[in-house]
Amino acid sequence: MGCSSCSTGSDGQPRGCRNNGTCGTDGCNKLTVFDWLSNMSLPAGAQGFDGVEVRFKNSRKEFFRNTEGLTLSIGDVVATQAKAGHDVGIVTLTGELVRVQMKKKKVPMGADLPKIYRKATQRDIDKWQKCRDKEEEIKKRSREMAIILRLEMKISDVEFQGDGSKATFYYTAEDRVDFRQLIKDMAKAFGIRIEMRQIGYRQEAQRLGGIGSCGRELCCSTWLTDFRSVSTAAARYQQLSLNPQKLAGQCGKLKCCLNYELDTYLDALKDFPPNETRLYTEKGVAYCQKSDIFKGILWFSYKDDPSNWHVLTKDQVQEILEKNTQKQKVASLEEYASNNFDRENVTFENPVGQDSLTRFDRPKGKRRGKKRKKRRNQKQGKARNA
Repeated sequence: MGCSSCSTGSDGQPRGCRNNGTCGTDGCNKLTVFDWLSNMSLPAGAQGFDGVEVRFKNSRKEFFRNTEGLTLSIGDVVATQAKAGHDVGIVTLTGELVRVQMKKKKVPMGADLPKIYRKATQRDIDKWQKCRDKEEEIKKRSREMAIILRLEMKISDVEFQGDGSKATFYYTAEDRVDFRQLIKDMAKAFGIRIEMRQIGYRQEAQRLGGIGSCGRELCCSTWLTDFRSVSTAAARYQQLSLNPQKLAGQCGKLKCCLNYELDTYLDALKDFPPNETRLYTEKGVAYCQKSDIFKGILWFSYKDDPSNWHVLTKDQVQEILEKNTQKQKVASLEEYASNNFDRENVTFENPVGQDSLTRFDRPKGKRRGKKRKKRRNQKQGKARNA
């Protein structure tokens, strides 16, 4: 979702707000929350909640106290308290919904939260933007330093504090990394305080964002706030091929969307025969080759004839299994498969009325024939004139 400052320019190219993910109009923020209580007034005599949710670069959000009683709204740039100095962020939520968000993220209501100093002045914003402009160059130089020191780590993002006195470097690594010498070199080269913070691969994808294989923005960078563990069992239950290249997301881990429909598949599988089902008939043992959970059908084939599949419904399979438990064999699968619906001849129609793809192709034979006929007529005309 883009804002008006992200529209295209006169040359047709994207103009962009150049805020590096912290849009001033709050139109393209990550992990935004819709304030559905904004149009509702508080009861008489009730005081609003003084907690405020402030978002900094990318997906980092923190809670603050509005001790000064400032009139804040979503999208305001504010100067907030930091461990040393002050930081600059954008207000993303105010009022009673902040209480709900704090409860969701397990932040105690009586916690000693940092406070908001003031609304950011133009001087604060100019200094903040100046620091943001230096982040890409500093990230590039820090990566070069890590390579020189042969450290097995990847610096994925750099975030400056609003006053420019401190920079947080986010990195990913497989094992523990001794970056003490790296911190000394960076502090000497950049002249600022350095903080190294290790994050996981999913948190890295959440911060940086991107487009998934579905064509939409990554769930973790737009609305997903908690990362649940994803196992290959989720893919097996949904009958997906265990292809790591297709099942892995941009973070290199299994896609979070594998859990979205898992509960529906588990409910459907409760009264569904497993894929290891064997059916004993007089013609031989039949094995399950394929199953369609939501249509309620299974494909079986005999051990001696694996290429010939027979379609059975779920109820028919349960009936055969019940007879097998009583040590009874059915005659064959064909007598059950013949009772199922006949396969209809599928005819593909053109519902949108599109023309043929070969409508611009002209037969070469007709074209050559027209040329020959034209030449013959020209020769006959010349002979008559002579």
